[in-house]
This record gives sequence, structure tokens and C-alpha cells, in this order.
Amino acid sequence: MKSMISLPRTISSFLSVILLLAFSGTVLAADPLDAPQQVIQLTANQLQVSLQKPEYKGNFAKATTLVDQIINPHVDFDRVSMLVLGKNFKTATQDQRDRFKKEFRLLLVRTYTTAFTEYSDWKINYLPLEGDGNDKKVMVKTEILQSGGKPVAVNYRMIQDGAEWKVYDILIEGVSLLQNYRTSFNDQIEQGQSIDQLIASLAERNASALANPEGAKKEGL
Repeated sequence: MKSMISLPRTISSFLSVILLLAFSGTVLAADPLDAPQQVIQLTANQLQVSLQKPEYKGNFAKATTLVDQIINPHVDFDRVSMLVLGKNFKTATQDQRDRFKKEFRLLLVRTYTTAFTEYSDWKINYLPLEGDGNDKKVMVKTEILQSGGKPVAVNYRMIQDGAEWKVYDILIEGVSLLQNYRTSFNDQIEQGQSIDQLIASLAERNASALANPEGAKKEGL
């Protein structure tokens, strides 16, 4: 089947790495300004500990379910889906929006799962947050450090939802993951693919990846 998404090499190379952001790193201060960083670090640490349990090793589908349960409260999937669909969000029915969010969420969750089950030799450097602590949107700036390589800039756009901070975009070396998917999906729709066909393609790819995760890794997530 033709690949649904053609990501730039920079993104495709680091897509499975960016979500490892808190395997190790500095201990965060109790300053309220650091709350967004704490959300990211604590979530990643929880994933790291949980996925080391024997029942999740070698069982990609089960690991994916666990990852979904852990990250769901900390990612604004409603906002992500709306922004990724872009102008097509307005013309989509509520049913189409719901089905797209379900499949796109699973696509991202599979990426998280692959990252946390394949990589462990990464460290993170958190950069100071800008602002005064009253901003409702922030950019959590980090550098992923790898032995023998240059630091990779990975920044997280987060929004405050009530008392909680949630991720809604990731930038790798300045390139927005959200923008990349939106461009890819919009191009497919402009070339004649309907929203229903796009959703069906996502669903087919997700089902295939869960059934054969090794094959999915070779073809790209």
C-alpha cells in the first residue's frame, strides 16, 4: 500500500525519538512556571517504568494500549485533530471528526510506543521557559543529547486547559509535526481523496501496524 505520509528526512529520522524526552534529565524546580516541563517529564518517566514490565515486552498491541492510557490526559487530541485537518475540519461531519481523531490518535500513540520500546540511550536538556507564569500557551524547549552527535532541538507547544497543561504540537529543529501532517493530509484531499477515504487509509495502516509492528517499522510509521 502506498505510504500515507511522506515526512521530511529530519522528521522521519527523529519521530520515534522525540517522545523520549524525559528518560533522564534535570530535576525540575517547584516553580509554577515549570509546570509544563513537569507534565512532560513525569509522563515519560511513567511510560519508561511501566513498559519495562514483562507483560508489555514483545506485545506491541498491549503496550500501545498502555501508552494510550498514560498519555491521553496530557495531549489535547481535540485541538490536534482540528489543527491537523485544517480547513477540512469545517466541512467534516461530527462523525468524520470523531473517526479521524480516533485513528490519528492511534497513529501518534503507536509512535510513542515505538519510541519507548526501541530507544533508551538518550538524555534531555531542558531550556528555561519564557514568560511570567501567567501565559496560557507556552513553548517547552529541550535538546535531545546523544553520544557523538549534535544536540537536536525539540520544542513542545503546550496549552493550559483548566488546571492542566497539554501538548498540541512538537517542533523538531524548527519543523512543526502538526504542520507536516496537515500539509500531507490536505494535499491528499486536494488530489481527490475524500475525508472518508483518508480516515479509511489511516485505519488500515493502524490495523496493519498493530498486527505486524516489525513490518510497519520497516515501511515507516
